[in-house]
Amino acid sequence: MDQHKTVAERVVPASERTGDEWHLLNTIEDPEIGIGIVDLGLIYNVEIENGIVTVDMTFTSMGCPAGAELVDQVKEVMMLMDDVKEVVVNVVWEPAWDTERVEEGLRAMLFGL
Repeated sequence: MDQHKTVAERVVPASERTGDEWHLLNTIEDPEIGIGIVDLGLIYNVEIENGIVTVDMTFTSMGCPAGAELVDQVKEVMMLMDDVKEVVVNVVWEPAWDTERVEEGLRAMLFGL
């Protein structure tokens, strides 16, 4: 992982979220909205190096009641991948989540945007 880049500089564009790790993470649904957390824009980056998966993620708000549950689910799902020994989840608040992070088709359906 490039420690010199900020989280904002490491955010993976939606068009590049195509690997198995992204698909697995998207099987986790936000319990309040029922949408995968990748499509919802909560996962900013996933890096895999030497069996260690590092996930940068956020929540829709700092007071998210499902936050701890989502972090646990991310760890569980990433451990399903071959050769993964450890999962590190960084909950970040910069850049802040907003509706622009939601997958475009879902954004219109959910928020009328």
